[in-house]
Amino acid sequence: MKIRAYYERYSYNVLIAVEAIFANKIKSLLTALGIIFGVAAVISMLAIGNGAEQEILEQIKMVGVNNIIVTPILPSNQATANDQKSAASGDAGQTQSASKTKFSRGLTLLDAESIKEIIPTVKDVCPVINFNYSAILNDKSSPIKLEGTTNTYFSLFDIRLESGTFFNIQHLINGYPVCIIGNNVKNVFFNQENPVGKFIKCGQIWLKIIGVIEKRSFVGTGGGTMAISSTDNKIIIPVKTMLLRYRNKALIRADQVEASGRGGNQNTTIEDTNQLDMVIIQVAETPTLTSTAKIVGKMLLRKHNNVQDFDVSIPELLLKQQQKTKNIFNIVLGAIAGISLIVGGIGIMNIMLASVMERIREIGTRQAIGASRKDIVFQFLSESTLISISGGLIGIILGVILTKIIQTVFDIKTIISLFSIIISFGVSVFIGIVFGYVPAKRAAEKDPVESLRQ
Repeated sequence: MKIRAYYERYSYNVLIAVEAIFANKIKSLLTALGIIFGVAAVISMLAIGNGAEQEILEQIKMVGVNNIIVTPILPSNQATANDQKSAASGDAGQTQSASKTKFSRGLTLLDAESIKEIIPTVKDVCPVINFNYSAILNDKSSPIKLEGTTNTYFSLFDIRLESGTFFNIQHLINGYPVCIIGNNVKNVFFNQENPVGKFIKCGQIWLKIIGVIEKRSFVGTGGGTMAISSTDNKIIIPVKTMLLRYRNKALIRADQVEASGRGGNQNTTIEDTNQLDMVIIQVAETPTLTSTAKIVGKMLLRKHNNVQDFDVSIPELLLKQQQKTKNIFNIVLGAIAGISLIVGGIGIMNIMLASVMERIREIGTRQAIGASRKDIVFQFLSESTLISISGGLIGIILGVILTKIIQTVFDIKTIISLFSIIISFGVSVFIGIVFGYVPAKRAAEKDPVESLRQ
């Protein structure tokens, strides 16, 4: 009986609070706006942060664990690299003059093979050459990226085949005209057919298809040293096939000889003579990653006649640093969004305090007919809490919609987590209770006689 009496008493107070909210719809909505936008901001900001973190983790997975990337510095950028090196050594004049006379063949296949043979901490090495070509078949033409590499490439980046096989030893050693195509290439030229065993023309060469790469859900956007790109629009061939049957940038071409014989323009731009576009080095153990990168740099510097025409980087460390930076950024965004919730709570307190002043006669009447101070506190506290709960629910809906709009319009990956919804809603309710207590206490302290005189 006692429990029922408490239930009837406090449910009546809640009912009065609900009636007060509906009686002042505009005021209640304006009171809840701070909570609505605060909850929506927290959900959308955390969704952007979760999406950015997930993308970084996927990129780390894509670049592989314990990988070192060596890329050539193009001739136009070598002067800058040499200037930086000379500044570090304190002998700028000698290095600059030496960089004009010393010759380097650039990044070559021999460099990749030497790294694997000489450095004991290196587990595997993968050379990569990239060219943009057009694939042609049955009057269809489509731009693709032609990539020359080895089977190590597939294991390093966990690339699996939908059908067919990888390159065999004869393909790799003799430079056979065979290829493994990406999923988009298959869809463009072969639709539902199985392309394995068929031929596709790339440039002037007909390539036999021996495998099709499985479609990957993640498409990387990193460039440069990150070495992340989608395999869906690639045709991958053995590295020797690329050098023998396509273009070997380390060789002097007939048009270059002809131009030289004619006494060509001395101001012509120096072309890229690097045989490889990238060397991916997998280290056996994580602790040796940084030291191996330093050894690779020193070794290549000696082989390149002390010319700094290459760059050595560790993409996993770069990505983890990027992740750390984004995490800090996410904390700042979450804090800013959290402040808006607090501002919303202050708005509730201010409007509820004003409401107490407006409803002094109502408070006095309730006290005169037997309402205790606890009843008055519970009534106004219920009113502020219900406004916060309503604002929190509307804010959740608005936050989800806002997140979807951000993802669609700005092409930013977002992930809405249950944690962000629970925490933002919980904080909104907590703020309603905390900031609603002061006005409720102020209402309960009113003298009923003085209230009725108002």
